[in-house]
Amino acid sequence: MTLEATHHMNPSFIRAVALALVLGSFAAPRGATAQAPISGIEQARRDSVRRPYTAADIEFMSGMIGHHAQAVKMAGWAQSHGASRSLQIFCGRIATGQTAEIGLMQQWLRERNQPVPEADARGMKMDMAGMDHYVMMPGMLTDEQMKQLDAARGVDFDRLFLTFMMQHHRGALTMVDKLFNTPGAAQDEIVFKFANDVQADQTTEIDRMQQMLDALPQGSGE
Repeated sequence: MTLEATHHMNPSFIRAVALALVLGSFAAPRGATAQAPISGIEQARRDSVRRPYTAADIEFMSGMIGHHAQAVKMAGWAQSHGASRSLQIFCGRIATGQTAEIGLMQQWLRERNQPVPEADARGMKMDMAGMDHYVMMPGMLTDEQMKQLDAARGVDFDRLFLTFMMQHHRGALTMVDKLFNTPGAAQDEIVFKFANDVQADQTTEIDRMQQMLDALPQGSGE
């Protein structure tokens, strides 16, 4: 194609061709096999791995795994413990969302060659003098509270679940506040976005749970 011919072409077409050539030069270096373009999310993940992160970021992501794991376990009891239909739907959303976030946190730690805690509802497992010790994050239920919730049924379960999960969510907000108030922390794109999502989602869910709690009949469901 001659240079003169390009004068008769649509400028948008010319820009598109130029952009394709530029992108092609990055996607397929000389001698390399052409690859499909990566998604924006994947590019953000790769860029994030190369950015600096802090001990506070690692502590937050590690601790939130156990915190989420306990919430998922609590939510998993809704159907078997006779929760109301509305609470079962709510618990399903918690379980789905926080299970996915556990995977995100574990991947973030793994890609930075950090220890990756298991998703344990008892908290973050630590080996102390050859014995397992579980560190509980803010807001997490004690063993006694978990037993109390497990023993409840029907409306009593709804009431206890909502009360305990609001406690649980407020603990997560405390963890986010600590992260954001630590100098230099949360500069990593994934950590920053995840912590912001936790803050926004769980604040909204606390309001929703308070409304659900206020709507429950008074007294025992027995």
